[in-house]
Amino acid sequence: MKSFLFWILALVITLSSAIYQRLTGPTHPTSGSVEFMNNEVDYYFYRSQGGSVDHLVSIKYNDTTTTANLFWKRYKSSDEWTQIKMQFRNDSLIAYLPNQPPAGKLEYYVKLTNNNSKVILPKDNTVVIRYKGSVPDVILIIHIIFMFLSMLLSVRTGIEAFRKEPKLFKLTYWTLITLFIGGLIFGPIVQQYAFGALWTGIPFGHDLTDNKTLIIFIGWIVALFMYKKSKHPARWAIAASILMMAIYLIPHSTLGSEIDYEKLDREKAQQELLQTPKQELIDTLNTKHRLLK
Repeated sequence: MKSFLFWILALVITLSSAIYQRLTGPTHPTSGSVEFMNNEVDYYFYRSQGGSVDHLVSIKYNDTTTTANLFWKRYKSSDEWTQIKMQFRNDSLIAYLPNQPPAGKLEYYVKLTNNNSKVILPKDNTVVIRYKGSVPDVILIIHIIFMFLSMLLSVRTGIEAFRKEPKLFKLTYWTLITLFIGGLIFGPIVQQYAFGALWTGIPFGHDLTDNKTLIIFIGWIVALFMYKKSKHPARWAIAASILMMAIYLIPHSTLGSEIDYEKLDREKAQQELLQTPKQELIDTLNTKHRLLK
């Protein structure tokens, strides 16, 4: 009976952590409402887009006397804002953001105008949306299931460590197995489909999701090793469990894969320069030289 209650407690803690991650992550939609022309305007802007289609931006609004414009530009770039007039369709205002390569990001906002009245949505900041490739459902489901199980087993192991005669080895073993499958096998596969790279954490990058998984896995490896070396093995189980919980409180996808548009533009310009015929390049340089004189 006590063991059953411990599993229920572990499940509640795990679900709470998962919900917190979902609600605080940088891909969680931005939503809110504003008062405009005596109407309550609700908005719900997505911050993640998968696949190869353009992203639909939609606002539930049916006052045809209002003009709405969608403004967007590439994130962390020197681009000017591009303006798109939104169209009315089925009691909504709609416009499309252009698709981007995997890990590309756009920032956008909507401006409503009616005579001399105007309002910006969202009212406090722009929305940043990240694009990704399509991930097969079966791959994503397996990844999520095993990551959830590893978190559940981690919490359950930490609770077990407080018993007088804790049985830690099997729980730790299965924590490592599920974490390895979900985080170090299917995690990189999901990353490859979504962003075109198997691993972007240490030592190849600073992707926080990959680094979190690696740190947690090392923590549990150390705990398993210390069960035979330490006089107080339960302390290592508690430490590893707390480490995993603390790291999982960091919102998911923070510092994730991101295209450097400035670098991309430089590389594109260099590529175009290399492909330019020699005579055309000489003529261009001569023209610039005359202009400088």
